[in-house]
Order: sequence, then C-alpha cells, then structure tokens
Amino acid sequence: MPRRHDAKGRRKGDGQYINLPYSLLRHPAWRSLSGPAVKVFFELRSRFNGGNNGKLHLSLDEAANLLGMSKSTVQRSFKELEQKGFIAKTKQGQWYGRQATEWQTTDLPCDGHLAKRSWQNLKQEPSKNSSSVLS
Repeated sequence: MPRRHDAKGRRKGDGQYINLPYSLLRHPAWRSLSGPAVKVFFELRSRFNGGNNGKLHLSLDEAANLLGMSKSTVQRSFKELEQKGFIAKTKQGQWYGRQATEWQTTDLPCDGHLAKRSWQNLKQEPSKNSSSVLS
C-alpha cells in the first residue's frame, strides 16, 4: 500500500524527528560515549518540543523501563553525559514530591542564552591504539 501525502507533499504520520548537527555527531566526545549514554541522550533529546530546553524530564525509573536498562546503568549514563558536556542539570529532582531532575541539552539554546556546546571543550586523551601516519 503506497504512503499517503498531504497537500504540501509531506508524508502523513512521520511525526517529529531529532535534528543533530554533524559537528556534534563527528566530534570525538560524541564518539567516546557509551551505548547506554547515547540511548539516554536520544530519549532526553526527544522530549524537546521547541521551547522547553532546561526543563527536560526523564526519571531513572522511566528511562530504565523505556530503554531496557537498569537504574544504575541509566544513572551512570546521565553522569557520563553530564561529565562530557552533552547535558547540564538545571534543577535537582526530589524523592519526596516525586519530582524528576530537570535537564538541558547543551546543543540547544536555553532560556534565551546561546547553546553552551560544552562537549566541544572536552579534552580528549589520545587513543593508545591509534598510530600517527607521517606523510
């Protein structure tokens, strides 16, 4: 069955997508992320609706259930993403009151400020397996 298109030629039902620049995807800091950290980043980033960066919510329990990981793996992933500059905590969550921590992704503007892009400042250690080629 062929896919239907609307009056502007767009396919119906494709929904939203996550737009990430090549400068992020090709950066050594991105490539150094663990698989679980990438999954957590995509889940957190998929919650961005155009104006809520800095107020992105994803609890450990919810992420563990959605992504098929343990809570400790999710917690390590958040820590890795924060240490490598891909996300920043804007408000600490609370167990009492059941409030999840609020996050911002540093690749997007937040509260009228330009994107921090903190991951670009990460000092990458040279790989032990890489050899330099002289020309």
